[in-house]
Amino acid sequence: MLTYWAEWAWLPAGPAASVAIDVSGGRIEAVRVGVERGHHLHTEHLRGIVLPGFANAHSHAFHRALRGRTSDHHGGTFWTWREGMYDLAGRLDPDSYYRLARGVYAEMALAGITCVGEFHYLHHSPGGHPYADPNAMGQALIAAAADAGIRITLLDTLYLAGGFDQPLEDGQRRFGDGSLEAWYNRVAKLTDGPASRIGAAVHSVRAVPDDAIAAFACSTEGRPVHVHLSEQQAENAACRSVHGCTPTELLERCGLLGPDLTAVHATHLAGHDIELLRRSGTTVCLCPTTERDLADGLGPARALAETGVRLSLGTDSNAIVDMFEEARAVEMHERLVSEKRGRFAPGELLTAATRHDSLGWTDAGAIAPGRRADLVVVALGTARTAGSDPAGIIHAAGAPDITDVLVDGRRIVSGGRHTAIDAGGELAAAIEELSA
Repeated sequence: MLTYWAEWAWLPAGPAASVAIDVSGGRIEAVRVGVERGHHLHTEHLRGIVLPGFANAHSHAFHRALRGRTSDHHGGTFWTWREGMYDLAGRLDPDSYYRLARGVYAEMALAGITCVGEFHYLHHSPGGHPYADPNAMGQALIAAAADAGIRITLLDTLYLAGGFDQPLEDGQRRFGDGSLEAWYNRVAKLTDGPASRIGAAVHSVRAVPDDAIAAFACSTEGRPVHVHLSEQQAENAACRSVHGCTPTELLERCGLLGPDLTAVHATHLAGHDIELLRRSGTTVCLCPTTERDLADGLGPARALAETGVRLSLGTDSNAIVDMFEEARAVEMHERLVSEKRGRFAPGELLTAATRHDSLGWTDAGAIAPGRRADLVVVALGTARTAGSDPAGIIHAAGAPDITDVLVDGRRIVSGGRHTAIDAGGELAAAIEELSA
């Protein structure tokens, strides 16, 4: 048993002072509030405020190599950005992807992310032919997360079409398995591990025909399932043209909506889409820094929350890896739309940032007995956080203010540095290799 004494800790009821957190076997055994600071042999003092580990519910690790390389005065849209993404995807193999992802997941660890949902569709060789191990790219991601010390839910993605009634384009061939059956047979070879879960995803309604979505929905029971939903208005227009309904309505027809599903983005919902999501128990994952980076638009975050739709957060393209920024952006974007402040309480934002259940880890995301000992220590005396009320830390702090991170009771960040990986150095080397 090891006891962590925290000056402040964010408990399920909110911030509390002088908190003792007893940890054994990677689990929180007990939480005691108002405990005088001691100097026992098995007590460690944590200065600042301790938060539950963040859950990054939506990531494309390889997009990190595009950071700072795709924004210029020539403008563009998501669709023009996508061409650069395809070019990058074509240069990756299992070894280079492992090296890049190691750096990406170490950066996430430094940002207090203790579990990542990797929306994985980069399956095969650039020509679309399987590697000797057909899951080599997915295994590279699992290995990279293990090295970085964070848990991963590999959301292996079904990707069959280049658009509604369109074949895969050249840049998409390595994403596809050819059929639902081939995808299912490949994914069946992947198994859960102590720090990894195998989930599933439909890339989008434009990339998977409706009959395949319906069959997919019958074959993934019990797994966390994700889908890109209404990220751009063009997707909505095309879906209405082909199917006479919104993407949300199509997913409802196909039987995919439900409590195991997380709909990513949900930016351009229309009609009774929100009610369909609420009634089915579907979670929505917002990725506000990517949604604004790609000029996708602002989603109806407050309207979703008010109807009871659960919200989670993701870094998506990893243009920014900072869960404080993702959480703040939800509130700030709502302020711009509504011209009102205080649209989300800090506790609501933190809940969205720590929602591990959408990734299949129902025993994480809170500092409470029986939960995984995922602890993130945020300094309260930096240039950004000095003088802040601990209850308002979500509005003041950023990833650089995180000093220590524990995952399942194991310290992976100490004094603001990863204990095993030079994240900056490894990212620079991996991206330089891909850019050569």
